[in-house]
Amino acid sequence: MAEFIKIYEQNPNPKEIDKVVSILRKGGLIIYPTDTVYGLGCDITSTKAMEKIARIKGIKLEKAYWSFVCADLSNLSDYVRQLDTPTFKILKRCLPGPYTFVLPGSSKLPKDFKKRKTVGIRIPDNNIARTLVEALGNPIVSTSIRDEDELLEYTTDPELIFEKWHNLVDIVIDGGYGGNIGSTVVDLSGDSPEVLRVGKGDPDII
Repeated sequence: MAEFIKIYEQNPNPKEIDKVVSILRKGGLIIYPTDTVYGLGCDITSTKAMEKIARIKGIKLEKAYWSFVCADLSNLSDYVRQLDTPTFKILKRCLPGPYTFVLPGSSKLPKDFKKRKTVGIRIPDNNIARTLVEALGNPIVSTSIRDEDELLEYTTDPELIFEKWHNLVDIVIDGGYGGNIGSTVVDLSGDSPEVLRVGKGDPDII
């Protein structure tokens, strides 16, 4: 059964952050807040953890298209190819924020993503999410837990999220009420920027 942990965004308790990071490093799954919807995530280096998420989602890992949640832009070159100046300026202007940027994948991607031509990068405007990633030292691979029906409260209320997910994950973080609209997806992998969707459309994108 999952542990239910309260973490305050304005001042995340280091002890609680360390507890969550320890679970991630052991291949555990967490549900945590972002600046949009609550996300289901794991350590990007744990194949077993990502396979667990794929089973929960009912898809094959190689077909999954999830976000890489990062703390900032400092280690972006580990996951995406070198960006031109205009693209980097767009990222700096919009992040942290409720956007997923689709970027050309780097040759240094982790083995589970080697065949990917593009990756989705997220830097949420949420101090809990960014503090977790910073403490972990690498991105959290994440997908949405939201439902297609926006009227269902369990996608926004941490206590109801816990009731639904407590047998599937290791930790559910209560970071306050979440949203039920995902991030705006912007494709910067081609010659010109393209907004793939605004807020709604793909239930896997946080």
